[in-house]
Amino acid sequence: MYRTVHSVGPGQNTRTEYMLPTRTGFLAEAFADIGAALEKHHLATTFSWQDVAQRYRRSRVGAFWLTINMGVLIGALGFVFGTLFRSPMQEFLPYICVSLIIWSFISTAINEGCTAFISAEGIILQVRMPLFTHVLRTLYRNMIILGHNILIYPVVLLAVGGMPTWDVFLAVPGFVILVLNLLWIMLILGVLCARYRDMTQVMQNLLQVIMYLTPVMWMPRTLPDGVSRLVLDLNPFYHLISIVRDPLLGVPPSAISWMACIVYAIVGWAVALLLFDRYRHRIPYWL
Repeated sequence: MYRTVHSVGPGQNTRTEYMLPTRTGFLAEAFADIGAALEKHHLATTFSWQDVAQRYRRSRVGAFWLTINMGVLIGALGFVFGTLFRSPMQEFLPYICVSLIIWSFISTAINEGCTAFISAEGIILQVRMPLFTHVLRTLYRNMIILGHNILIYPVVLLAVGGMPTWDVFLAVPGFVILVLNLLWIMLILGVLCARYRDMTQVMQNLLQVIMYLTPVMWMPRTLPDGVSRLVLDLNPFYHLISIVRDPLLGVPPSAISWMACIVYAIVGWAVALLLFDRYRHRIPYWL
C-alpha cells in the first residue's frame, strides 16, 4: 500500500511512501507486503547488483573470481572422487560440476536467507520498504553468482566431449520450482533468525550434514545394495537438485521428484505466509 506525501513551503514536492498495510482479511499483511515487493522488484535487483559490485570493487576479474574458485573445486573433487568411486571421468565430471554449482546456489541462498532481515537492519529501521524486498535481494544476488558459475558447465562438456540433449530445456521449469521453494525457505528462516539469532549457526551446521547425505559429490548408483532407496526419496534436497541437474545431464527428472517439489512449494508457502503475516510487524523490534 502506498500514499502520496505533499510537502508544504518553498520547493514543494511530492513523494510516494510505502505504508504498513492494515489487517483487512486473512493473510492481508503478508500478501500486501509480498505484492508490493514484487511490484517494486527493481529495488531488489538494484540492491543485489550493488552487493556483488561492492564485494569485488577494484578487482580486475570481479565476480568471476567465484567462477575460478568453483572451477578449481570442481576439477579437484572430480579427479579425487572420480578416482575413489572408479567412475568414468566423461560421466562423473559433468555430474559433480552441475551438482556443486546447484548445491552452492541452494546452500548459499539458504544461509544468507537466515540473515536477510538482520543484514538489512539499517534500511528496515530507517526506510519504509516491503520486508520481502530483502528476501528477493538475497535471492537475486545468488542468482547473479549462479549465472557466473554456470558458465563452467559448457566448458566441462567440451572438455569431456559431451553434448547437451533436448532434455536440457526441462531445467528451466525445474529452476522456477526450485526458486519458489527457496523463497519460502528463506522467508521462514529470515523471520525465525531475526528472533532467534542462534538459528543461523544451526542452519549452517545442518546444511553441512545435509550435503553429505545428498548425492552431490557421490552418485545415487554408488549406494550399497543394502541401503534402501528411501534414503534418497525422503531427502527433499535430492529432489530439489534433481529437477535441475538431471535435465542438464540429459536425463529427464522422475515424476516423483517433480511432484515432491510441487508439494513442498504449496505446503511451504502456506506455512511461510501464515508465519510472515503473524510476525511481520515484529521484525523491526527484533532487530
